[in-house]
Amino acid sequence: NRSHIAICSIPTGLGYSLSSISYTVLLLLITGDMKTGGQYYSAALFNAILSHSVRWCKTEPGMEKLLAPFNEGSSFFQTAVTNVFVNLRTGRSKIPSVQSLLLLSAQECGRGNRTQAWLYSGMAFRLIDDMGMCIDGQRYTDDAKLSAEDIEIRNRLFWSCFFWDKLIALYFGRAPVLQNSHVSPPRVIMDDTAETELWMPHGLSSPDYPPRQAHSISCFIQMCGLAEILNQVLIQFYGPTCDLSSSKALACALEQSSKMRVWWRDLPEHLKINVGALPRQAPPSHIVTLNCLYHTINILLHRTLLRLSSSNRAPSDINIDQNPLIQCISSAASIIALFDLFVRTFGDGHVVLSLAYSLYTATSILLLELQANPRNPQRYTMERLSYCLSALERVKKTNPVIATASELIHKELEALGLDIHAYTTLPNATGDRTGQPLHQPTFVPLSTGSQSSAQKTSSVPDHRNFVFMDACYLDNNDLTGGMDYDILDMSPSAFEAFTQIEPLSTTMNPGFDFF
Repeated sequence: NRSHIAICSIPTGLGYSLSSISYTVLLLLITGDMKTGGQYYSAALFNAILSHSVRWCKTEPGMEKLLAPFNEGSSFFQTAVTNVFVNLRTGRSKIPSVQSLLLLSAQECGRGNRTQAWLYSGMAFRLIDDMGMCIDGQRYTDDAKLSAEDIEIRNRLFWSCFFWDKLIALYFGRAPVLQNSHVSPPRVIMDDTAETELWMPHGLSSPDYPPRQAHSISCFIQMCGLAEILNQVLIQFYGPTCDLSSSKALACALEQSSKMRVWWRDLPEHLKINVGALPRQAPPSHIVTLNCLYHTINILLHRTLLRLSSSNRAPSDINIDQNPLIQCISSAASIIALFDLFVRTFGDGHVVLSLAYSLYTATSILLLELQANPRNPQRYTMERLSYCLSALERVKKTNPVIATASELIHKELEALGLDIHAYTTLPNATGDRTGQPLHQPTFVPLSTGSQSSAQKTSSVPDHRNFVFMDACYLDNNDLTGGMDYDILDMSPSAFEAFTQIEPLSTTMNPGFDFF
């Protein structure tokens, strides 16, 4: 048929280069079923994979010539859309249709086409419900009808949809659709082949990045665990019916904060990035994304908890590591450091939307610092804000939707009457990924020699003797006591202003904002 003719017209070199970027287990199933006409292959899915992969290898030698007959790769997207709707119209919607819709949704999301992204994802979620994938196929269906491979794929697909549901809801200010319960598929993956595979970045010009163990499976499982916490944060604190004046809201926020600490404590060491001792090169990109998403959700939770603590008279005698203001500032600093490590290793062209959104979230905390004390802005805050805005401007080329987030920040700066262009002295401000690491400010430092008590610092501290108060340094019970404003270099009045200011919107939606 026409779809197979179109697939056969793709040069072998191009098809291999593009499809090899995709998830290996998925690719093996597709290529195997492509030969046999099996249930896990469709022309729509294959084209969606090719379209999704084009951005990562456009700069590779010879790729421009290979892509020219396919309208620089855009033909793959159009073919995928056409075939998906043919399958929907004829009722042949199966697992490949769900996977195709997720890939199309992600591409449209990055382009800033909100309606298309939301509709594609919604169709994918309805399809998995229609096919019974929202329940555990091993416990609640006839085992004779589903092989071990079928159950594994259905479990992975449910959690992929669950994870994407939370991200797209966050990006566009919508309510999450999928919920997990005791009948949901388990967050367990039996085939761990991708865990031990070697990982190499595609399209990286630098030859000195050695292959690393991918750890794809453990990373995916941990991301799904984060998505469960994010789901509660979105529903309880960013939904249209939430009541932040309720004492129940404070209790819920404290519960989710505890879950975040447990998640970080139990995170395997091979997935945990210590921002106090960053490596020379970034680990595989999905591991950086995992760490950034943790800090992003941590900010979203604790900036809400900051306001709840103020309005509900929360006890002041709390662990320093549990203080919401410290959590927000620490995670913002961590995101900036991780983002800087990422672009120095892989370049701006490899920045995915979740990383760009994480940087936007960190920027919102820097902006809150300025709004709390607009007459006396700290230079290091302005410098880091300048760095973030410059980075967001650069990644708009591959993630156009981030332009909305950048515009929101610029509007707030204009309202404050602050000229951010006067603070462009940071290294890497122009996107040179071979430059020196971003020099971190003294956000909530702790002495490396004694982590049992917070140390006051001079105005020019020795960065070799201090680390940043990241969650990995605060996993102990000795850091107790009331709020010490000297630690934050913030006056009590500025702190009070910080708790009262309405934070920047979490969404990148210029129109209807559900949250």
